[in-house]
Amino acid sequence: MYLKTERLLIMSGLKKILSPSILSADFKKLGEELETIDKAGAEYVHVDVMDGLFVKSISFGMPVIKSARSATDKVFDVHLMIEEPIRYIEQFKEVGADLLTIHVEACEDVKTTIEAIKKAGLKVGLALNPPTAVDEVIPYMEMVDMILVMTVNPGFGGQSYIDECTEKVEVLRAVKEEYNMDLAIQVDGGVTLDNVNVPLEAGANVIVAGSAVYKGNVEENVKRFKEIFNK
Repeated sequence: MYLKTERLLIMSGLKKILSPSILSADFKKLGEELETIDKAGAEYVHVDVMDGLFVKSISFGMPVIKSARSATDKVFDVHLMIEEPIRYIEQFKEVGADLLTIHVEACEDVKTTIEAIKKAGLKVGLALNPPTAVDEVIPYMEMVDMILVMTVNPGFGGQSYIDECTEKVEVLRAVKEEYNMDLAIQVDGGVTLDNVNVPLEAGANVIVAGSAVYKGNVEENVKRFKEIFNK
């Protein structure tokens, strides 16, 4: 089992990482699904939390995350699609989150929310939706561990990748390289085995995949993603 400190060390690297989204998993056998992606080599577990306000859908909260945490020791990459996430930082920490990603559109005070997550001892990511200009997150890049570029409109799985979002990844990579930042760039939405090279070549190094992992042979799908990453 990875200790908490070991999970954070894994997160400090900038290698190519797969973060399967459990929103697409079979919840009748969630424990088994987590064990499968764990053994197949996925480094992260992507957990989508939706409140029905910031996005129209409602997913799950602390009890499900706590239960899932007992099934795997991989990094819990918790994506908060909720209004004012600063209200729940300690609760998410208590149930096993390692990385909390908040939305620039969902926080009245982005800087204060980032600082609160860091004070809690968690890694912090900052996300932007497809309609949001990349300029909205650039001022915070030196404060966070990861920028998440949404490549679909959040709230529902199974959507197609929005090609125009790739340019945002390219811009973020350019800024990161210009200022020598130790920063991960994540993409989430519509990523498949057929198109994953698009965000990778643009500069993303953390890939969220839902349907592309959990539809069909889960173990084989994870291994195929990892093979592409290692080319």
